[in-house]
Amino acid sequence: GLERQHDVTGPHNVLGIELNEYAAELARVTVWIGELQWRVQRGYGFKLNPVLEPLDQIEGRDALMNADGSEAVWPKADAVVGNPPFVGDKKMRGELGDTYTEALRAAYKGRVPGSADLVCYWFERARAQIEAGALQRAGLVATQAIRSGFNVRVLKRVTNALPIFCAWGDEPWVNDGASVRVSLTCFGRGVNERRLDGRDVGAIAADLSERQLNCLGVGTFAVELRDNIDSAFRGVTRNGGFDVAGAQARDWLQLPNPNGRSNADVLRPLVNGMDLMDRSSDRWVVDFGCEMLATEASLYEALYAYVESVVRPERVVNRREAYRTYWWRFAEARPALRSSLSRLQRYLVTPMVAKHRLFVALPSSALPEQRLIAIARADDTTLGLLSSRSHAAWSVRWGGVHGDGAEGGRPVYNVAGCFETFPFPAGLTPADTAHQRTETLPDDALIPAGLSPAVRDHAVAIARATKRLVDLREAWLNPPEWSERVPEVVPLGMTTSPYPDRIVAKPGFEKDLAKRTLTNLYNQRPAWLAQAHDTLDAAVAAAYSWADWTSAMPDDEILRRLLALNLERAKLG
Repeated sequence: GLERQHDVTGPHNVLGIELNEYAAELARVTVWIGELQWRVQRGYGFKLNPVLEPLDQIEGRDALMNADGSEAVWPKADAVVGNPPFVGDKKMRGELGDTYTEALRAAYKGRVPGSADLVCYWFERARAQIEAGALQRAGLVATQAIRSGFNVRVLKRVTNALPIFCAWGDEPWVNDGASVRVSLTCFGRGVNERRLDGRDVGAIAADLSERQLNCLGVGTFAVELRDNIDSAFRGVTRNGGFDVAGAQARDWLQLPNPNGRSNADVLRPLVNGMDLMDRSSDRWVVDFGCEMLATEASLYEALYAYVESVVRPERVVNRREAYRTYWWRFAEARPALRSSLSRLQRYLVTPMVAKHRLFVALPSSALPEQRLIAIARADDTTLGLLSSRSHAAWSVRWGGVHGDGAEGGRPVYNVAGCFETFPFPAGLTPADTAHQRTETLPDDALIPAGLSPAVRDHAVAIARATKRLVDLREAWLNPPEWSERVPEVVPLGMTTSPYPDRIVAKPGFEKDLAKRTLTNLYNQRPAWLAQAHDTLDAAVAAAYSWADWTSAMPDDEILRRLLALNLERAKLG
């Protein structure tokens, strides 16, 4: 009986799809080895006629898309197990080519967001296969990014139709020799129990957690709020050697041009996450904007010559036509970001990946790099709301995790999951401050202009607490005993500098000042810092009308209230 059963369930039942023929052949050999081992372990003799059966059912083809650009179909099966390629959305064009990437996104349009990672297409294909009755269950490996941002929308599409019955949200993995953290997800039909990270749970949500299930019911998930759209943006992507040292930039600012214009038009300080959390690197960038033609750019003589010699050689061989054609411009110049920041004297930023979720105001002359998220608001009220414990807990809950250090991965902040879902207090949403005008208080704190009296009182309290926090941080970061402010160079032809003063160490205090960083400050979290944050958090809680607020309120309770408000806003919107 066992032999007959084995004849029915042998290697011929193992199906597969693999684009790489070498990998497909390796899979066939692995199945054969497994078959031989199974027979030995269970007391069966080796088959002699034939020793190895053909495994043509492991097909050598693309698992996602046919040659004509249509969606691939998988063979009918009981279960699928897979470890799809770990390719982020920003690397898809480089890895797969423009033509394939565009065709793939077109084939799955409306089901997989254009900004989703490659692995998401396997999740959607498996979901479609199950709903078509051609598959019962699927188990797939993905990086932890599957739980956040645009990727989690694909998992939400899965959970809207099928249960996730087993998952591990954060597991170690080795990919191409590098240690990463992954999520393992099993979904489909016919399994009643639910297991998350090795324990029984009531249900598993799209972001592979159980926490929000205890808040408002099974499957509850934060949704995008219309009031928050078009206010937060990713920084620019350069793709080329546009960067220059500050000393070189200052020399160029003293040069004349044939068009009579200042090089300040196209020279800006560049800011990344390290500049925020550590000390400024004094990097600048040659920035010809989004639409400047080569004939116009060449009139900034020295800067164009530099970009032509350094950037052009690597860009003219780029796979993307736009990168080749407009080699003097950034790869992603972010016109929407620039338009939103153009009316502001300053704006707010936070690093995408950071141990501590902090927001900082930058002068409008500074350009944010791609690993920064920029918020197009200048007021201290918005800065305070984003700097509050409420928003920090929300962003950790709905953001992702990057890397695997000694202390675990670092939180990831993204526009879609962290900002666009966050329910700001009534009257203080990004829609309420979309005019971007500010009012200056006697202590120089900035609040949004035009607020109703009731809302204005909360805005003032938050702004003043924020100003106090920022002033204390600045005094610690740059004590006047150790540092001094140096006026930035005045460009040729201008009467004042469009750039803020530089902060430099006084002689003998270079090493002391180098240790004064935001990361070090929040690692230490001295009493005065904790007290300043407590004051800010209380002002924010009052704006939410949380009369029972105390600093001891658990994060789970904060998240429950914010999630309820998110769903209420979404319903009204």
